[in-house]
Amino acid sequence: MASLVSRLTSAALPSCYRPRSDDLLPAIAAAAPIACPASSRSRFTSKRPVNLIASVANRSRPRVRNPKSSEDDEAPVQELRIPDHWLHPPKALEESEWLRVSLHKWLDDEYCPEETNVEISKVAASSYYSSLLEKRTDLGDILLNMARELESISYQESFHGAFSSANAAIDLICRRIEQS
Repeated sequence: MASLVSRLTSAALPSCYRPRSDDLLPAIAAAAPIACPASSRSRFTSKRPVNLIASVANRSRPRVRNPKSSEDDEAPVQELRIPDHWLHPPKALEESEWLRVSLHKWLDDEYCPEETNVEISKVAASSYYSSLLEKRTDLGDILLNMARELESISYQESFHGAFSSANAAIDLICRRIEQS
């Protein structure tokens, strides 16, 4: 992103006015926060809009560790995986059907009821079922595969696209995993 902004500012500004490349992300981060949809706010502790650019800028800076702290002080990152017992064909069918119904309801509630939502939920459920039968347990792999298959649908008269639909499906799956 910094290189894109750098190219844009290089073309538009004389050199004396151009910001240094290491100043670009903090400058962009100071911009207005990007608001999240109301339905996704439940995942955050604050109801205020989240500045996504600032969080990317903070992650892109080198981290300085306190030499007195140990590696054990940091909380472990939770790995998102499908439970093994969901990989058996009857349970995989049950989970994919659950996703079809849940995603369709979520799309109708989040945006508006439309025919595309039926197709999206069918394709997402089919992709999920195939992934489970192929013993894929990594949610990142399932997300990418699902997004690829959802690109076959026309979103011309829709409020969403392949990646937003796949992200919503994976979010629903994560919630289901947490509940089980």
